[in-house]
Amino acid sequence: MSTASVPAAGAEDAPGDQPDTSPGRRFEPDLRSMTRINLRPIASPMPLGFFTVAIASVMTGCLQLGLFDTEARKAVALCVLPAFALQFLVSILAFGARDVIAATLMGTFAGSWLAYALVMLTGAPDGLRVLGVFNLAFLCFGALMAAVTRPKRALWFVLVVSMPRWAATGLSGLTGAEWLTRTSGALGLVVALVAMYAAFALMLEDMRSEEVLPIGRSGPAHAAVEGDLAVQLRNLERQAGVRRTL
Repeated sequence: MSTASVPAAGAEDAPGDQPDTSPGRRFEPDLRSMTRINLRPIASPMPLGFFTVAIASVMTGCLQLGLFDTEARKAVALCVLPAFALQFLVSILAFGARDVIAATLMGTFAGSWLAYALVMLTGAPDGLRVLGVFNLAFLCFGALMAAVTRPKRALWFVLVVSMPRWAATGLSGLTGAEWLTRTSGALGLVVALVAMYAAFALMLEDMRSEEVLPIGRSGPAHAAVEGDLAVQLRNLERQAGVRRTL
């Protein structure tokens, strides 16, 4: 390992070498040769995140389809509430894995499950209309996220099938149309199927260290999985947590 030499205390600089600075200012040597960046590998949290999306979508979809009575709203909310904790955990782990897209998406999903569960549990006045506006705002978020997640096809497909459901849920909450509620419930089951497939495919890939079921990664997402270590560490010094500012 190379080291940087520091002038001995009291040594005088040669004439003309003195920096034009105020007295008492201290200059540090170049520390780049002595800098080490440690990475800590973790297991992928994404299968947990997708399985959570699938299970919560099944519960809410069954309620919207009328398979549960309206009195079961609080019970469904209690079943959905753990999705907040699980997806919040997935978001934290994804930030630690340097995947800001997955972390942002899972963290926002976590917040949506918490909002839904609290409104249903408390029976807040005009709660369905409020959730309708909330889902339409979520639709705008999903459209923006879909624009940047296409190379990560598993996330992209879940977003693409989720957006029609958010639209139907939002409009049904604002209008009270029963057919929109039923449509949203059916779309929720579609979301569950896609999320379940993505979770299972990613879990198999992680266990066997190769793609077993097609996921369709492309671009940087494909290079991150198929590339060598040099690809993984490219521009590491400019990533959040290493650079000085976010």
